[in-house]
Amino acid sequence: MARRRFFVPAFHHQRAELSGDEAHHLTRVLRVERGQQYEVCDGETAWLGTVVEAHKARVVFSLEERLAPKPAAPPLLLYAALFKFDHMEWLVEKGTELGVEAFHFVNAERSERGLDRAADKRIERWRKIALEAAQQCRRDRLPLLHAPVRLSEAAKTAEGVRLLLDEEGGEPLLRALEYRGNQAISLMTGPEGGWTVQERALLNEAGWRSVTMGSLILRAETAALAAAAVVQSASLAASGPANA
Repeated sequence: MARRRFFVPAFHHQRAELSGDEAHHLTRVLRVERGQQYEVCDGETAWLGTVVEAHKARVVFSLEERLAPKPAAPPLLLYAALFKFDHMEWLVEKGTELGVEAFHFVNAERSERGLDRAADKRIERWRKIALEAAQQCRRDRLPLLHAPVRLSEAAKTAEGVRLLLDEEGGEPLLRALEYRGNQAISLMTGPEGGWTVQERALLNEAGWRSVTMGSLILRAETAALAAAAVVQSASLAASGPANA
């Protein structure tokens, strides 16, 4: 059985410490005891840690063995147009499990009015969801979650290969990934109702290539997660048998 992983703020003198809700979960839910071992990660490196202190609001680990990092894939940066927040939470959780490096939230014309302002208040909750998902799937790094921006700003600042998931069609996503090399992938996914003609033109002019995942019309969160899975699968295939 795989050991549980926890993210800690930092390592100090071969020690790591958890406090607050995470420590409470360990002591009250998992009933942690001295001598038990868990994986601890500071967002850069991961260690096998042995519990040396366990109190209600504080758990201290002694770092025993540095763990090998997971194979690095080219970053996947998800630019998601805002939609209903219960579905957005699902996107953050599952996107984190699928290896999204950064979430950029975008206010599109067909995003419900006021979602961008309300999203500013939800960012901390979404970060907590991402933290829990990252620990569950034993990531080496936490994803970054950025405050919402207008589409025109997001269109110009994205990195690497820019792919626009478009319900109107385009190049098959898998084919568009064949020649990306080690570049980051910026993936733009639309709101409920899709892109407007003006938005599509703005994105194409900014260097975004329209891609498709087929003829079926998917829900916004389904399309984003399915595309993320395709990108990560293509990265694994491109890395060759040594990392498979």
